[in-house]
Amino acid sequence: MPAAEARIETDRASRYLTQLCQHVQGIYSRRGPLSHTRRARMAGHAQGRPSEPPHVEWAETQGTISFGDAAVTLQAGPGALILRAEASSEDSLRHTQELVTGLLARFGRRDRLSVTWQQTGATA
Repeated sequence: MPAAEARIETDRASRYLTQLCQHVQGIYSRRGPLSHTRRARMAGHAQGRPSEPPHVEWAETQGTISFGDAAVTLQAGPGALILRAEASSEDSLRHTQELVTGLLARFGRRDRLSVTWQQTGATA
């Protein structure tokens, strides 16, 4: 299973973890798929929504977003937000990375968040 990790230096790790999880969950709680898809494409998210509603769980320092064939785990620590993405294929991993990177870049533009993914060893 392809995987990648990113370490985002920020003093607001817990805030960004919560914001990302709430946003992904909120996309599916509102029933306006066409309007959201149009806004997403205009905002640079050409991939739009995943086809299946994600399963999202979070607390102050950790969270998980599962898209069916891909998942992102988030860990907020002192001074950094750690992300780990795993997927069933390289394409799905890339898509998941792009989605998370785009959202965090938008949420953290004032703090100039930078998300740089590093490929990691495959999991069983």
